[in-house]
Amino acid sequence: MEKYNLWCINATQDKDLIEELRNIKDDENAINDAFYRDLEFGTGGLRGVIGAGTNRMNVYTVAKASQGLANYILNNYKLEDRKIAVSYDSRIKSDLFAKTASSVFVANGIEVFIYKELMPTPCLSFAVRELKCAAGIMVTASHNPAKYNGYKVYGNDGCQITTEAAEEIYSEISNVDIFNGVKYADFDNAVNSGAIKYIDDSVYTNFIEEVKNQSVLFGEKIDKNVSIIYSPLNGTGLKPVLRALKESGFTNVTVVEEQRNPDGNFPTCSYPNPEIKEAMSLGIEYAKRYNADLLLATDPDCDRVGIAVKDVGGEFVLLTGNETGILLLDYICSRRIEYNRMPNNPVMVKTIVTIDMAKKIADKYGVKTIDVLTGFKFIGEQIGLLQENGAEDSYIFGFEESYGYLSGSYVRDKDAVNASLLICEMFAFYKSKGISLLDKLSEIYSEFGYCLNTLHSLEFEGESGFNKMQKIMQSFKEGLEAIANRKVIEILDYNKGLNGLPKSNVIKFILEGNSSVVVRPSGTEPKIKLYFSISAKNKETAIKIENECYEFMKDYIYG
Repeated sequence: MEKYNLWCINATQDKDLIEELRNIKDDENAINDAFYRDLEFGTGGLRGVIGAGTNRMNVYTVAKASQGLANYILNNYKLEDRKIAVSYDSRIKSDLFAKTASSVFVANGIEVFIYKELMPTPCLSFAVRELKCAAGIMVTASHNPAKYNGYKVYGNDGCQITTEAAEEIYSEISNVDIFNGVKYADFDNAVNSGAIKYIDDSVYTNFIEEVKNQSVLFGEKIDKNVSIIYSPLNGTGLKPVLRALKESGFTNVTVVEEQRNPDGNFPTCSYPNPEIKEAMSLGIEYAKRYNADLLLATDPDCDRVGIAVKDVGGEFVLLTGNETGILLLDYICSRRIEYNRMPNNPVMVKTIVTIDMAKKIADKYGVKTIDVLTGFKFIGEQIGLLQENGAEDSYIFGFEESYGYLSGSYVRDKDAVNASLLICEMFAFYKSKGISLLDKLSEIYSEFGYCLNTLHSLEFEGESGFNKMQKIMQSFKEGLEAIANRKVIEILDYNKGLNGLPKSNVIKFILEGNSSVVVRPSGTEPKIKLYFSISAKNKETAIKIENECYEFMKDYIYG
């Protein structure tokens, strides 16, 4: 209540906050949820519900985080290196938060480069390295519902910040008084003086050229007049995805009109996540209406892409992130081998919750597999390590089950512009040979065995939910003997720093029958995520086993 009263007096910059604070004055639960903690700052930066309070995304929590980040830059970088890149997506207040952060950086003597319009996350990662910045921020909540926004922080390598950097920045943020400890400058005056610079169009063009350079056709001519439906899900993908496709020869592209323009309310899909069937449903309607060959949809900050393709009966089938990933991996490897373009000591990087079959495919082509913790920044870090050793070209592909892919080292985060182009190219290549993506997937399963990988999220809202999540994770560390009558043969606690990986609050249960269950609390949402990897003789059996395991875990967690 002390914090609430303090905000009622001082939070005067945004009329929406003033109104919300007034509306909740008699709602003890609402006040507690908004103020019971500070919005958590981690390796993913900030993410939370937009609104008034210390546990919300608003101009004050954004400014406080920006002051902490500014202090970190001042402490660690020379005067001439104090530069930061800024981008934002279509979400509610994203442009306001980007300008607020920029005004704080400038007030602290840091030169700011900001895109003149909303741009995808990979464009931010690219700009950080292209402009030799000390850091970057991307205002986005990725694929979360409309009530969320967030603030991703990037290091000078174009990767999301390391755990060590996050801890140092968090320490700086913690020492900032949210109302009296933040420096501000006037955004428009800073633009006029040149302290804030709009990022030149050449940077965006260079990004598109790098995306196009990822083609593995190597000059081979194929029919690119395949009918494609594309949806940016009211986010940032429209211009870069269409430009990359058009300049690469894919011109038969129809956009889902209701999802064409940026709109943070996401009026046609409450959860703008291409992993979810509901978000793809309007695109599938378009695909049927136009008798299209392929559906693509990118999330609001355009770092994830989902696809759907027709089966033999003419119905559209959604592919999982793992399925698209192994298709792309096999396609890239086979093309490189065919044209003698495989680098020395090639490397593929995936996360520990991504389909294990990827390693079998990589082994077939003589490609080394590196497993990293969940989060694409760990894949980006591996690219950086290869670069330090003069082996940057060894990296050929990286992916995670949550629809994130990257086939080049020009950015250090997942890139749905790159993935969209590669998917269209792969689709057209196989179609020219009379092979569908579903045919190719069946061929891969026939060679390496069927494996079902699924993800379920269990939600825990508010303070009580947050505390319950901690207790549940602790109970898992004490062990389970079996999951749905399947014996647990090994428990991997990644909080101990296994296999040289950083410590992480993740538990993996290895089950008999070459299957596994991974449990991890989300770093950005009030959820526990369950990843199931079930090997079986066929899809039907795998689905049955997966369902039994999920029901067991759900009952155990919700008790």
